[in-house]
Amino acid sequence: MNRKQKRLSIIAGGAIFLAAAAALVMSALNDQIVFFSSPTDIHSRPVSPDTRIRLGGLVEEGTVIRGEGAKVTFKVTDTNDSVEVTYNGILPDLFREGQGVVAEGIYDPASRVFTADTILAKHDENYMPKEVADALKAQGVWQEGEGGPKPASANN
Repeated sequence: MNRKQKRLSIIAGGAIFLAAAAALVMSALNDQIVFFSSPTDIHSRPVSPDTRIRLGGLVEEGTVIRGEGAKVTFKVTDTNDSVEVTYNGILPDLFREGQGVVAEGIYDPASRVFTADTILAKHDENYMPKEVADALKAQGVWQEGEGGPKPASANN
């Protein structure tokens, strides 16, 4: 092998090594990636009981029930369908009925209950997770207006 061939083989070997490392990282992260689903999505397509997912929508009015200790039960709705959520922990300060929320956890199709281990609430009056806002806009219940996006029911 001459000098040029050695250099090319080293570069090719390095590229193959980097591609293999990237493939391993991507395959490892594939199990950790959590996608957003609305209540309608969860009920319309099969979800295996051990799949970790994100559920997003609005906290349904009148459904927040505080249990023993830090246990809370509430429903998340996209105004078309709703899912019961149980959570054992401290809720974010801005969590309240009628506000946007994203819950991470596992949905059990047999009991139709979503067990959340993480609750994310909006951080100011104009914030809504993009996926939640897009799903609500697609259903015609979210409208842009002065001061940022607001639910269509708030404009009435």
